[in-house]
Amino acid sequence: MAKEIERKFLVHREKLDLKGTGKALKQAYLTNEISKSIRIRIADQSAFLTIKSGSKGLVRSEYEYEIPLDDANEMLELCEPNFIDKHRHLVNYGKHTWEIDVFHGENEGLIVAEIELESEEEYFEKPVWLGEEVTDDTRYLNAALVKHPYSKW
Repeated sequence: MAKEIERKFLVHREKLDLKGTGKALKQAYLTNEISKSIRIRIADQSAFLTIKSGSKGLVRSEYEYEIPLDDANEMLELCEPNFIDKHRHLVNYGKHTWEIDVFHGENEGLIVAEIELESEEEYFEKPVWLGEEVTDDTRYLNAALVKHPYSKW
């Protein structure tokens, strides 16, 4: 079983210099419940089908498969309304690579940093731009943001 061990934090934007444009991501959901989701993600010219389960805590099941871009574009038509639009930046800090997501559209203004770990107890250095931890706050799950956008909080 594929497991994802991830911690999620808000970002102090004024303390982080994001160079370049990052990678544009668009994702939508075929099935979207807080406890499980099936999403389609398009990242530039690549596409992925991802199945996730679990809603709280550091550990969730995750299965991800690359799929043909044409199939992904067709599947978007089958998805629930609304989608997540964001740019992802990869930032190396210490021994880890952080994924920094800068959201657009109805989630404009939200910036989230995620770090994937080998274990729940793994130590990692905390950069100065790291803000409040929101790992256990389900509002910050992409599956939740597509239904209840940040701009409407």
